[in-house]
Parts: sequence; C-alpha cells; structure tokens
Amino acid sequence: MNIEKFQVAEFNDSHRQAHERSFEYIAGTIPHVADILQKLQDFQVAIPSWALGTGGTRFGRFSGGGEPRNLEEKISDIGILHALNRSSGAISLHIPWDIPENAANIKALAAQHDIRFDAVNSNTFQDQPDQALSYKFGSLHHTDKGVRKLAIEHNIEVIKYGVELGSNALSLWLADGSCFPGQLNFRGAFKRTLDSLQEVYAALPDAWKLYIEYKAYEPNFYSTTIGDWGQSLLFANKLGPKAYTLVDLGHHLPNANIEQIVALLLMEGKLAGFHFNDSKYGDDDLTVGSINPYQLFLIFNELVEGMDARGMNHANDLGWMIDASHNVKDPLEDLLQSVEAIMIAYAQALLVDTKALQAAQQNNDAVAAQEILQYAYRTDVRPLVAQARLQAGGVLQPVAFYRQFKVREQLIKERGLKTVATGL
Repeated sequence: MNIEKFQVAEFNDSHRQAHERSFEYIAGTIPHVADILQKLQDFQVAIPSWALGTGGTRFGRFSGGGEPRNLEEKISDIGILHALNRSSGAISLHIPWDIPENAANIKALAAQHDIRFDAVNSNTFQDQPDQALSYKFGSLHHTDKGVRKLAIEHNIEVIKYGVELGSNALSLWLADGSCFPGQLNFRGAFKRTLDSLQEVYAALPDAWKLYIEYKAYEPNFYSTTIGDWGQSLLFANKLGPKAYTLVDLGHHLPNANIEQIVALLLMEGKLAGFHFNDSKYGDDDLTVGSINPYQLFLIFNELVEGMDARGMNHANDLGWMIDASHNVKDPLEDLLQSVEAIMIAYAQALLVDTKALQAAQQNNDAVAAQEILQYAYRTDVRPLVAQARLQAGGVLQPVAFYRQFKVREQLIKERGLKTVATGL
C-alpha cells in the first residue's frame, strides 16, 4: 500500500493549529532554530530488513498478520515508515535472509520510496539449509579451517551484494564464543578470528567500511570472542583504517557507561555507528527510549559534542540503524516509536549549551553541569521534531496517522493474516 499525499495533508490540517501553538512557543526560546530543524531533516535512521516482522523468543513467536513475505514487501513497509516520519530513508539488508535476486529492480523499487541501502549484514550464527559444515562451535574463530573458509566466503559474498545495491559498509556480528570453561583457547580463538577478518577486510572496496559489533554474552554464556568494545577496537586497530567498532546499545553488561564508551571511540576515530534499542536486564532489544531515555540523550550529547569537535557531518559520517525485536507490538508502530525517540534525543542534544557546559566542567562545577544537561533533556522538543517532519513532507503524529488510516488492517487484507516475514 502507499500513503497518499492528500491523506497526509488532510491529517496535518486537522492537527496544525495545536501544533503551531506548541512550535511557536519553543521556537521563541531557541536560537538558531532553523539550523536545528535542518539537522533534524537531514538525519536518517536505517531500518533493518529483519525488523519488519514480529520478533519472538526461543519460547514462541506471535505474528500480528500482514507481515512482508519478501524483500520487495519489506521495502514497501519501510516506504510507509519514511512517508510518515521522513527519517527512515535507508534499509540495512541481512544476508541470506534477504538476498536481492535482481539488484537493479530492487534498487529501482527502493528509489521509488526515496530509500537508500545502508550497511549489509552477514549471518554466520545460523546454519543454512544444505550447508556442508556447521557453525555450531563458531565461524571465523572455528578450529576447523574449512568452517572458517565457509564463513569468510559468505562475508565476501555479502560485500558483493552490497556493491550491487550501492551500500558502502559490511556490518559483522559473530556468535563465536564458548559455553564452558576450558572449551576454548582464548588466544587461539582471537588469532584465528583476526586471520579470518584480514581476508574479509582485504575484499572490501576502497570506499567501504567494516563495522565490527561486540556482545557480552548470548548465545554463548561463558565467553564471547568479540565480547566488548575493547576487543572490537583491538580488531579494528589491527585490521586498518577501514575497520570500526559498532555499538549496539543492548550489547553491554548492566549499568555500563555507554556514553563514555562512545566518547572514547569517537575520540579515536573508530566509532562506526549504532544499533539502537533499549534494555532493562540484558540484550532485551526493546523499543528505543522505552526504558532509559536519559541514557539515550547522554549518548547523543557525547555524539554531538564529539562530532562537532572533529568537524564531522552528523547525518553521514556515522552509521545509524535500529536493531530491535517487536515481540508484542506491531513492528511498524514500534519502529515509528523508535525513530521518534532517536530524533527526540538528538534534538535535545542539539539544545545543550556546549560552551557553558565546558566552562562548568573546567571549573569542576558539578551542579551547573547537571543543570545544563537536564535543562536540555527536560525541554519538550516534540514540536521541533514534528516541525522538521512537517517541513520534510511527513505527518505531525505518525503513530496516530498509522492507526487512524488502519495501515496494519490494510496490510493484512493485501497479504493475509498468517504471513511470516523472512528470516524470523
């Protein structure tokens, strides 16, 4: 289905008066509001191709119906998101879940929805049908050279798909690790992984980047070969200038200071970007900003300050992507909420008086520093985000529009109630 422009116009007209009152109030308190609105319009968050279907756990999965049955329908769903929020103008493919059979046709379809291709993702954490060798005990770190070769070749194949689609990055997450003490020689696993990554790195086109993701635990619960940001950074430094550390907000032990990790990676020029989600206990993959929105703001505060210090482009110099599991929500509603939370945190960070904060830090004035940060965080920036969306051609209230026009119901009529998205 398509979101029609007349529907957007009618919806916005019915909410415009209330919005204009809210926007005029906050705009009168903010210097350089036009610059902030432009930054918000430029900022795009990639939607992963695996996030368009209902998620689940090892105990069960409960589909809501109307899920996309193929890559074309997934692009169509992202087109719906982008038409509503104008901030979802990219897709991140997962191979082999979403192999583009005809790259030219897929690119043309994405272009119709004003969508580009972000990082491509490999999969060596599952055995595929008729796979000759198994990843049960790892992939790039496996003791069997044949398994390592299989995993290397798969990553190189994913790069080739990405080149065809106009992507410029390979995002790599390994499930490699061990479940029990003594099962694995840590140094040997690291060395084998590095040797494997060097072959993948050598296959990268000149303008490409390699995003190296890390995770503290799961599916292995004793050790993970790339278990934290230090280990990822170690690989990135050894590989070369095209390798970077990717931060998934859920891939940390409880109470980790993620904003400090982000600041240091940015300082070193080794921050690849983000997989956005939220977490209560561990890698919960919850809706962005649903548990700890203040932490999300603090992360963006470090990003804005650090990127500005390095003269970086907020929209393009890092990778921005959602990675969440919509176990009980409509996936499209969840993604709309997640993108909104990201845009709100970004807008709040743009309001921080950086010079005043730096002065407070220089004077060791903890009270003033807290006041400066919390003033920005407690500012209701939703009218700013909505105005940026309006100026870009989106709707003032995406979730309300989605429900009013019964988008999920229409998708169920088109696709059926029992459809299951690929890859899940």
